[in-house]
Amino acid sequence: MKYTVKALADLAGVTPRTLRWYHQKGLLQPREITEAGYRLYGPQEADRLQLILFYRELGLNLETIRTLLEAPDFDRLAALQGHLAELEARRRRLDALILTVEKTIQDAKGETIMSDKEKFEAFKRRAVEANEKQHGKEVRETYGDAEADRANARILALTEEEYRQWKDLGAEILSALAAAVRAGKEPQGPEGQRIAELHRRWLSYSWETYTPQAHRGLAELYTADERFTAYYDREVPGCAAFLREAIGAYTAYSQRS
Repeated sequence: MKYTVKALADLAGVTPRTLRWYHQKGLLQPREITEAGYRLYGPQEADRLQLILFYRELGLNLETIRTLLEAPDFDRLAALQGHLAELEARRRRLDALILTVEKTIQDAKGETIMSDKEKFEAFKRRAVEANEKQHGKEVRETYGDAEADRANARILALTEEEYRQWKDLGAEILSALAAAVRAGKEPQGPEGQRIAELHRRWLSYSWETYTPQAHRGLAELYTADERFTAYYDREVPGCAAFLREAIGAYTAYSQRS
């Protein structure tokens, strides 16, 4: 089976221009190009296009997708299983949000009474799942499954006000970090130590017991793992390193006190 650009584009639900762009970016090479200049694709190219579209649906950029597909150890079956797991997780999040909206509508109509806990349950669960996806592997390897599970349970048990405070504190930390790095502040200085204290307070919402050693160990991950670094450096590069150094100074002082 061979497909022209138009035939494959129609089959996949994309435009011919998209396929030409993927070819130009090195993502999807035609099986052959005829003497007349027509691109022809086969079943293998169709499989690769399916994976590209899966990855695009998950929000990955084209350069990242190309890197993944060209990795020497790339496993198509494992990639498909990963896509399925992510889509199932999305469905669970959407189902939870749909249920919350339905209950809210019923509450607004006076048909049922919705507790404050129910109003925010879906949002808390979504936050836990997002954090688990982004950082769960590293956290579990460092602190163990039991500690990670306890932290997730504490987030799910937050009251409406506690949940709001936790989210606001996280946003405040990101904003303060960006401002401090832009201004050339020192991590060991007053502003750096204020941010480290904010971070300790933020951790208290999910940690049962705080220790300076654990705090410092978590901070080391912020520069050791690129996903943590990308999270803190998303607005201003250097924020992850600033936070690690600020926490290092903060915890060293805490241990001496």
